[in-house]
Amino acid sequence: MPDLALLPAYLAAVAIITIAPGPDSAYIVAVALERGPRAGLLSALGMAMGMVAHVTAAALGLAVLLRSIPAAQHVVELAGGLYLGWLALTTVRSARTPPAAAGGTLSAGRVLRRAALTNVLNPKTVLFFAAFLPRFTTAANGPLWVQLLVLGLVFLIVGLVWDSLLGLCAGRLGRGLAQGRQTATAVNLVTATTFALLALILLHSASAAVVA
Repeated sequence: MPDLALLPAYLAAVAIITIAPGPDSAYIVAVALERGPRAGLLSALGMAMGMVAHVTAAALGLAVLLRSIPAAQHVVELAGGLYLGWLALTTVRSARTPPAAAGGTLSAGRVLRRAALTNVLNPKTVLFFAAFLPRFTTAANGPLWVQLLVLGLVFLIVGLVWDSLLGLCAGRLGRGLAQGRQTATAVNLVTATTFALLALILLHSASAAVVA
């Protein structure tokens, strides 16, 4: 188990990092604005599912391994950028469809998979787990992998609670804005723009590393 004396500092750090805006929260807000509170909550759950992969990787030492291989980091960034770019294109194509109608065409499983894949392909999360979690472990408190697993699960739970609140609030706001057709189209375009910007950030990071 992790050192309980370090737990308050860890929880404070997790709270700050979770609340700070980032790619995952931007994705949840964008989807919730377009498709409503249910999609926002499903996206939050999908992010948590993606976090399970990160927690497992950290416990097994894979996050540290990835951090030590720059080429692997660039591949993850490239894949994440291309995926978000694809989401931007599909959202633009449906910009003329009101969110109420579009929401019925996207199953809960598909919303979950999209969010989980977005989280898994976020290299910043992998590197964060590799650099951050080990600072709150001690050799005297048992196996390292157990401590990393517990700390990762705490991070996952805090993130799930915050992301759920974010998705719920953004979804209700989007539902209120989507009463008119023009507003619904604008919400879709804002969503597509958000995805495109996130894609450009990852692609720029990957390309800059290759040039360097």
